Amino acid sequence: MSQLYEAESADVVVIGAGHAGCEAALAAARLGLSTIIFTINLDSIGMMPCNPNIGGSSKGHLVREIDALGGEMGKNIDKTYIQSRMLNLGKGPAVYSLRAQADKNRYHMEMKRTLENTDNLYVRQGEVVDILTDENNNVTGVVTESNALYPCRAVVICTGTYLQARCLYGDTIIQSGPNGLRGSSHLSECLKRLGVPLMRYKTGTPARIDKRTVDFSKMQEQKGDEKLVPFSFENRPEDIAREQVSCYLTYTNQKTHDIIRANLDRSPLYSGVIEGTGPRYCPSIEDKVVRFADKDRHQIFIEPEGEDTNELYVSGMSSSLPEDVQRDMYRTLPGLEHCRIMRTAYAIEYDCISANLLKLSLEFKDIHGLFSAGQFNGTSGYEEAAAQGLIGGINAAMYCMSKPPLILDRSQAYIGVLIDDIINKESREPYRMMTSRAEYRLLLRQDNADLRLTEIGHEIGLISDERYNRFLEKKQSIEKEIKRVNGVNIAPSEKANDLLTSLGTAEISTGAKLSELIRRPELTYDLLAPIDEARPELSDEVREQVNIQIKYDGYIKRKLKQVEQFKKLEEKKIPEDINYDEVMGLRIEARQKLAAVRPVSIGQASRISGVSPADVNMLLVHLER
Repeated sequence: MSQLYEAESADVVVIGAGHAGCEAALAAARLGLSTIIFTINLDSIGMMPCNPNIGGSSKGHLVREIDALGGEMGKNIDKTYIQSRMLNLGKGPAVYSLRAQADKNRYHMEMKRTLENTDNLYVRQGEVVDILTDENNNVTGVVTESNALYPCRAVVICTGTYLQARCLYGDTIIQSGPNGLRGSSHLSECLKRLGVPLMRYKTGTPARIDKRTVDFSKMQEQKGDEKLVPFSFENRPEDIAREQVSCYLTYTNQKTHDIIRANLDRSPLYSGVIEGTGPRYCPSIEDKVVRFADKDRHQIFIEPEGEDTNELYVSGMSSSLPEDVQRDMYRTLPGLEHCRIMRTAYAIEYDCISANLLKLSLEFKDIHGLFSAGQFNGTSGYEEAAAQGLIGGINAAMYCMSKPPLILDRSQAYIGVLIDDIINKESREPYRMMTSRAEYRLLLRQDNADLRLTEIGHEIGLISDERYNRFLEKKQSIEKEIKRVNGVNIAPSEKANDLLTSLGTAEISTGAKLSELIRRPELTYDLLAPIDEARPELSDEVREQVNIQIKYDGYIKRKLKQVEQFKKLEEKKIPEDINYDEVMGLRIEARQKLAAVRPVSIGQASRISGVSPADVNMLLVHLER
């Protein structure tokens, strides 16, 4: 190696400027730490190499939590969305999820602009090839491919799908990161030298097609919502109002499936060329046809990639089949009979780690000051990456300031569920967040993310005093209105009963509490406004909280009791120096898993894969002794 030269020093270095890296770097810099973010290409900052949207089921929860803590993703998509929809409105509010189509290029440009204009943050193009540590395994700096040494105290790895990346379709194999960008070819060897075992995972993306060659008249139009809900709690609906674009729905058919089946031997996914494990909940079209052979069609959404491009994203049809097969199968879909491919679909393999190597703070257990976030941790999705990036950046800053890390538990946030899951549970495939993973999801709704987390964001230093004061006003308005509603009696009257019968619910013959009426399935706080004469003028978001908190009061109280039991187990701490070989009655598998993960509490120990309730009881007995 040529002689190193010492470049600029920093407190925190972030490797990678995808969704995880952007949040990590912004968090550290906004907390006052000198921060450098490295990216192989400045044109990849905040890039969306796959689907052109933010949010969706459970992912919308993550974005609103990121915003409540002081992160950037929610603000950035509010600036750059081209369509917005609230999903799952036919179900309960626990699973309502906001989703927005993004203008991909504008999303990248806005995030790049934000990074470039953030104090304490230096944006640098270059590949990091080495992470340096001292004899005590403390991070001391990074080295770039140009032999520049950047001394630092903490590093956050946010390499996404770039490490030893290769893209595949048919017999074509390209040593490349996503979207044809150069991959990272040296850092993997550095990590191995540091004792970090690596795994190979895979993901993929569909083709992009030319809008001019699509017949939309053969598809179902999917419009955005008229009533807008911003991702960021800083914005009001009128702040982000703009004309929206449409997406379109079409379907595969038997001819599509026949082409795919006839060419499976040409797919690297089935020929054995691909080594990595792919995401179960985002399968390629080949996987769908094979695994769900009984289905005669699959939904395919045609989504614009932006307002100033003709590229359309064929959502639901990622593939690693050869280019000629892709052309033929896409052209079997209604409306795509004459489509032209602008970018070929491909699978991408990359190096990543098992998050079992990390603490709940996202710091490596055996390397002090080294944090990691995003797809490098074995997860999938922009939102999962950004959530980890925010926590990794915050905790890298806390590490440098010798302060305790921020650790959110499963009862506080989807972010807590995500991190707890990837660290404690063995996963052999990219992890994806889902509402079903959150046992307290009735409490962890997307609508109340600010009520759950803004105080934490303010205490850390990422939420301004001005925003915090607005939050307190909102919180007080909700509490005051709930108290008022609980004290309002509705007398039986012609007006009241006419309203109730018109809404499909029973009349009242004696007085009824307004709160009791709200709890009826057919009724809501807003629907009862005509017979609630003293009602004050309130914002949409305050009225929504009043309605939900009153309507689901009984369910919420039951969940809060469960949280109390959960907290008791979390408060039973396990000594750091415990020797699990000395714990009588533990099974061998449990000893191995506990020693590897090193849980900080009985609660965490109980969630580790391979640790049974009987093992937990043995551990409790040992601690009592």
